[in-house]
Amino acid sequence: MRISVFVPNQGVIEAITPPFRTFNTANEFLATSGKRPIFEVEYVGLTEYVSASGGEYMVKTGRLLKDLAETDLLVIPPTFGNPELGIQANAEAIPFFRALHQKGASLASLCAGAFLLAETGLLNGRKCSTHWAHIAAFRERYPQVEVEDGAVITEHDNIYSSGGASSLWNLILYLVEKFSDRETAVMISKYFAIDIGRDSQSQFAIFKGQRDHNDQGIRQVQDYIEKNYEERITVEELAALMLVGRRTFERRFKEATNNTPLEYIQRVRIEAAKKFFEASRKNVSDVMYDVGYSDTKAFRDVFKKVTGLTPIEYRNRFARPVLTDGYV
Repeated sequence: MRISVFVPNQGVIEAITPPFRTFNTANEFLATSGKRPIFEVEYVGLTEYVSASGGEYMVKTGRLLKDLAETDLLVIPPTFGNPELGIQANAEAIPFFRALHQKGASLASLCAGAFLLAETGLLNGRKCSTHWAHIAAFRERYPQVEVEDGAVITEHDNIYSSGGASSLWNLILYLVEKFSDRETAVMISKYFAIDIGRDSQSQFAIFKGQRDHNDQGIRQVQDYIEKNYEERITVEELAALMLVGRRTFERRFKEATNNTPLEYIQRVRIEAAKKFFEASRKNVSDVMYDVGYSDTKAFRDVFKKVTGLTPIEYRNRFARPVLTDGYV
């Protein structure tokens, strides 16, 4: 099985090397267990040598993309910095991606590599994952693509995508298991110390308030929510701030932020709760009251829906360690 790892111009070395190393390591594990190595792994690119990570690295490709007549799986890593600049730097590659898929190749984007994949048009009407920090920009640029917010791995008609940063490892392991076997994928997860079971990047997401819009009235409402999240806030109260009816307000708020007012209030409160857990050793009840909740079950349910973890799980994972006599 041929695995072709595209080395994009302005690519991120931390995303370029993992698929190459992992599929080659899978071959080693297969051979060790008495099985036949099945992966033929190569780097492909627009040029023989490709600069990566702002010029810090230079990657030698084994084959030019234009000479790749066919492959079984094409892996598309992200570019460094602004995705739009990355698209411009790799525009020549997009038709080749599309042509390879038409010939039967599976495509897999890693992290913000979803932007390059979406440029082909192959994601239109399909689902996709990308880094949580780029979801708003992705949705704006590709409105015909359904982004699975928080997902680590998305699969749709032999097109795969992963969420942010280390989520790419989860997709690579998934592909190793899909094309070889579970035993090999588990061995690799142990070898590289990767959590093979993680299915959400929500615990790592930072809610930034979706302010990339031009509705000044909604911005003022957002400011009000973020300053008063610990208080009881009603939709009617927020609509009154804009001197409009509830239905008009809810429509405008959804259009501007991609959240309902209630969802937005919940996200602001949960983001505040996360910061409390990260910066202190407060118990769950104290944090719950601090961010405007009085019902333990409601707080737990919303927190887990947003982060993928219970409040206790999140606190145990991300809380600042207690110092004793100057030591952790």
